[in-house]
Amino acid sequence: MNNIKLIGNISVPSTKEDKLNLAKNFKELGVDELIYTGEGSYETYVDEIKFITDNIDLPLNVCIKATKFDDVKYTLYAGASRVAIYDPIGKNSLLDLELVNESSLRFGKEKIFINIGFTEEGNLEISDSKEYKIFGAGGVFIDGYKAANHEELKTFIDEVDLPIGVNVSNISKEDTKNILNLGVNTFIVDSISTKTYIDELKNLIQDGQSSCSYMSFSEFKLNQDGLIPVIVQDYKTDEVLMMAYMNEEAYNKTLETGTMTYFSRSRSSLWVKGETSGHFQYVQKLSIDCDKDTLLAKVKQIGVACHTGNPTCFFTDILKKDYDDTNPLKVFQEEYDIILDRKNNPKEGSYTNYLFDKGVDKILKKVGEEATEIVIAAKNPDNEELKYELADFLYHAMVLMVEQGVTWDEVVEAIAKRR
Repeated sequence: MNNIKLIGNISVPSTKEDKLNLAKNFKELGVDELIYTGEGSYETYVDEIKFITDNIDLPLNVCIKATKFDDVKYTLYAGASRVAIYDPIGKNSLLDLELVNESSLRFGKEKIFINIGFTEEGNLEISDSKEYKIFGAGGVFIDGYKAANHEELKTFIDEVDLPIGVNVSNISKEDTKNILNLGVNTFIVDSISTKTYIDELKNLIQDGQSSCSYMSFSEFKLNQDGLIPVIVQDYKTDEVLMMAYMNEEAYNKTLETGTMTYFSRSRSSLWVKGETSGHFQYVQKLSIDCDKDTLLAKVKQIGVACHTGNPTCFFTDILKKDYDDTNPLKVFQEEYDIILDRKNNPKEGSYTNYLFDKGVDKILKKVGEEATEIVIAAKNPDNEELKYELADFLYHAMVLMVEQGVTWDEVVEAIAKRR
């Protein structure tokens, strides 16, 4: 859609399960992202953000009444792809632009938007709009657009000079076309949207624009059944999850929906992975090999890939030699799993269980001691001691992680969000 996005608003449903179901419906309708209004402090909605982002592969924008930096920080750490800050008591003139600036400097302006609406008189709340860009905002979302304020919107867009998203759910096709011509690059739609409406909006957006071009299925070298094999990997770990086949319809459906769709040879029909189990695969990257006869799909796997309940279909070894398997992430995860098992299944004489029995204060004391040992070891010219002290520290840090219910996935995601 030539960088013009379509965002589904999932704010209305009351429970996180209902929000997720609406998000899945929006994904089927072909939206690019989701938007959601977090009510109260971040502690009250962080669980919903995690639940939604863990179970569906669409970027989630979160609008919040941010009053301090931590509101923004922890909303992003929970999984939000972008935070849209709006004023805390409903009057846009009180929007904390210093908070916008602090957040933008820390996380990047592409992560920090401003959310504005309309006054009771039907006018845009645009106080200080010329300063939005100066203070580091990456864009603006506009709620409840009133078509009668077309000229005011034009003036606002010219003044703010930032990407603009507008909720177009309650305006006519003609008004939507008008604001498209003003340079609006994002359209927000509400839960009442139908497939017909979404398709019309997509056609309107694409009218006169070049659409994204993908490699045509006709360019592939197919097997005798007219299919192409697809090797499926976890996009984070590169673990091979499964292998399946696509025909042209399955390939096009995968490109259209972003959900891995295959052709079932046994049933002679399309097969959306996870349609019955809920274990969907959301495509992150599709590649073709040098002979153009095999696809490689890197996916975000929800649940497990194999129908047996195993994470991967390749769990039966035929031949296995001893080899050095020291992938850092795998080593950390295996060590974490051992510590977790000790907590759940105590073992007499275990130092790990001794720490758990003594409680979090003892664990924190050991983490502090090991951190000090790292500082001392780092002052020595030989780094051999430093390596062992770092290993001791990481072990005790993992004991703390298990005690507090923090996983490596969450830590790695938090690190990744800082890049």
